[in-house]
Amino acid sequence: MTRKQKKVLIRIILSAVLTGVCCLIPVEHSYIRLGMFMIPYLIIGYDILKKAFLGIIHGEVFDENFLMAVATVGAIALGEYVEGTAVMLFYQIGELFQSYAVGKSRRNITALMDIRPDYANIEQDGELVQVDPDEVAVGTVIIVQPGEKVPIDGVVISGSSSLNTSALTGESLPREAGEGDEVISGCVNMSGVLRIRTSKVFGESTVSRILDLVENSSMKKSRSENFITRFARYYTPAVCIGALALAVLPPAVNMATGNPAEWSQWIIRALTTLVISCPCALVISIPLSFFGGIGGASAKGILVKGSNYLEALSRTTYVVCDKTGTLTKGVFEVAEVEPVEGISKEELLETAAYVENYSNHPISKSLKDAYGKTIDSTRLSDVQEISGHGVTAVLDGRRAAAGNGKLMEQLQIACRKPEKTGTQVHVAVDGKYAGYILISDVVKPGAKEAVAEMKAAGVKQVVMLTGDARNVAEAVAEELGVDMVRSELLPADKVSEVETLLDAKGSKEKLAFVGDGINDAPVLSRADLGIAMGALGADAAIEAADIVLMDDDPAKIATAIGISRKTLRIVHQNIVFALAVKFACLALGAVGTLNMWWAIFADVGVMIIAVLNAARALRYQDKKMDQRHKAA
Repeated sequence: MTRKQKKVLIRIILSAVLTGVCCLIPVEHSYIRLGMFMIPYLIIGYDILKKAFLGIIHGEVFDENFLMAVATVGAIALGEYVEGTAVMLFYQIGELFQSYAVGKSRRNITALMDIRPDYANIEQDGELVQVDPDEVAVGTVIIVQPGEKVPIDGVVISGSSSLNTSALTGESLPREAGEGDEVISGCVNMSGVLRIRTSKVFGESTVSRILDLVENSSMKKSRSENFITRFARYYTPAVCIGALALAVLPPAVNMATGNPAEWSQWIIRALTTLVISCPCALVISIPLSFFGGIGGASAKGILVKGSNYLEALSRTTYVVCDKTGTLTKGVFEVAEVEPVEGISKEELLETAAYVENYSNHPISKSLKDAYGKTIDSTRLSDVQEISGHGVTAVLDGRRAAAGNGKLMEQLQIACRKPEKTGTQVHVAVDGKYAGYILISDVVKPGAKEAVAEMKAAGVKQVVMLTGDARNVAEAVAEELGVDMVRSELLPADKVSEVETLLDAKGSKEKLAFVGDGINDAPVLSRADLGIAMGALGADAAIEAADIVLMDDDPAKIATAIGISRKTLRIVHQNIVFALAVKFACLALGAVGTLNMWWAIFADVGVMIIAVLNAARALRYQDKKMDQRHKAA
């Protein structure tokens, strides 16, 4: 409990005790009785009266402070000292409870995201010196000792260790890291000493991006939150006008018809409706529900950039996935090398590795890994990468090309088609076909189950898009159980396919695209909802996405949908419950059936129940994922 909350609690206890004492002391004189009750009333309510007064001065009249001030001052003016003090007392109890609940939610998220490193270790004159991570340049060698957080993204140049990534990914199992492995900031080094060469500045590293996403998530409000904001803007003034009419019109009508005016009775009813009408339950619980949902998702390694995206995810019925790096590992291995007669396998592999040397594509990396020798870049010149086709270059003075069938067609070179399924890299030298290399991708563990879980979560159609050959794409699609596959696509073709699906879906349905590469950024932006694989995904894809999966696990898509739908259920429950109780109590209060004590329940009681319900959004249990982690 914070110092401010402790002070409010002391005021509540002191005011409650003094109110009880005032009720027990028999005093007949009204002014003395008023003076006695004003002490506990001002102790508990002076800040509310101050806020109401300042609100009037600044033109922001119609808020909960104004309603509480008018209702309680009016009640005391009519001699209802106990009720007036009790309303303010219970309102402050509700505010304290709400403050504690919001603070607990923030602390939970802060604990989950407590990944910002305080320092980075660099070596100077043989000694370790702690410096601010913001001051570390790209390419600097930093040392991470056991128990310390990795401060900046980089590559391990020496040492090996186990890394705890739970704060980032929600994954309890540690990950092993050794020489040559990429590591991301925010992980905790559990065992050995690591020497890491930084690949990014701190502001662009994973930990910094995550903190930025979480801090800015509240800026993008959902339709439900915007509705409540607009509702409160018109609802509160309408209630105030209605209460004024209730206090004035019936007595005036009674006077006009010759009946007793009964001003005090109707004013009490009007003040009761003001207490009942306070929209605290909605204004507090709805944002708290979304805040809890985003925090619960963060605990599972799912970063949601705003409550509007969490709301959109709950209505997602189409999920379109890129293949490589999303449903498959993107770790390619050379499965077969088939040269034409007169060329050896070593020569074919060497030509392909050299031509693909400057490409960052996973296929290019697999060719260089399979070649396994140092590449002399002086042998290369005039390298040209043709998007979606392959690469051409001059190697030892000879024009060489390596790519897919489309590249061979463009160069008007006839090529062979392998019988086995896999990605084909055709090679040509001086305009003549030299052979092909077959490369296979590896399906991610749990990808098949992830597709099944998405369908179980209410996704109508799971679609896979890829630039791979048709036979490769269809083989992977059949293995995973996706509903539709589109193959041999260029980056622009993926946008067209998504636009076609967007036109075909219902107006209230949402389409999510899941990708990880730089070429996925345009599609992530075009879809209703962009989901990026964050741990190994490209920066451009993460920036363009609305939701980031920190551990690249496609099963988290179904988990994210489950969290969003639970959050929206809680939001709708709170809206329906609060409005139903409010309107019912307003009607009963207007006819005099409910007194001020019932009004307190309609305000503070409903708020506490709604906040308790909203707090449930922080916790989401994914039994299937928990079972998979135990099995692992």
